[in-house]
Amino acid sequence: MITKPTAKGPIGIFDSGYGGLTILSDIMKTLPEYDYIYLGDNARAPYGGRSFDIVYRFTLQAVRYLFERGCHLVILACNTASAKALRTIQQNDLPAIDPSRRVLGVIRPTVEKIGDITRNGNIGIVGTAGTVRSRSYDMEINKLYPGFNIFSQACPMWAPLVENGEADKPGADYFVKRDIDLLIRQEPSIDSIILGCTHYPLLLDKIERYVPEGTKVLPQGKIVADSLADYLVRHPEMAAKCSRGSTCTYLTTENPDKFSESATVFLSTPVTAQSVTLN
Repeated sequence: MITKPTAKGPIGIFDSGYGGLTILSDIMKTLPEYDYIYLGDNARAPYGGRSFDIVYRFTLQAVRYLFERGCHLVILACNTASAKALRTIQQNDLPAIDPSRRVLGVIRPTVEKIGDITRNGNIGIVGTAGTVRSRSYDMEINKLYPGFNIFSQACPMWAPLVENGEADKPGADYFVKRDIDLLIRQEPSIDSIILGCTHYPLLLDKIERYVPEGTKVLPQGKIVADSLADYLVRHPEMAAKCSRGSTCTYLTTENPDKFSESATVFLSTPVTAQSVTLN
């Protein structure tokens, strides 16, 4: 049973692993005055190949945990969780848990931005197998921009390369080039590519090396950060519930020392994490 909080609380940021740190980094740069809790479910990552039911169950456990830690607002900084769990949590679970709380994802704000970027409406999406299979980007793009053409490519090796510290190694070039080539082969005139996984910004240099000249690549961090800032302006009642102390607490379901070491690489600043259990 989650009790209704009376005090202000931090903004919760959830990801299955480390990728959401790229979102957190941009959010903290854009909104440095707020308090944050980052929760990575590293013990059960990656989520990309898991079923809808499992991703939903794991994500709901994380959301409930962050609510228990006092969060009024939680950001699913994970494309797989946003694709497979967000809508069900918003529609079915929040009304029963506490209708005053909010859970937001990363797909909608990214899709809203693509309309300002593309010149010809041919959109490429690279993501985990789970995100691509969910067709969540396709559905959101079709709602906002029904005339756009969407071409998706699953990149199953990209996130593991990042997680294992291989993003800047020569071996990563093979997989990045292979998957970009497969995407462009579907439609050579793709002019904008959405990075549909929060790990992928750490491969950005390699991705931009292999995309056709003039093709724009969209990381999500700044887009989500700007969208959150706009959301808090439009919802001052939620902004008033978010505490402001410029702090960030890092939680992981894995070994905290391992998380701290890897998170320090993602954020380029020392991180100390605590271990928690989700159930």
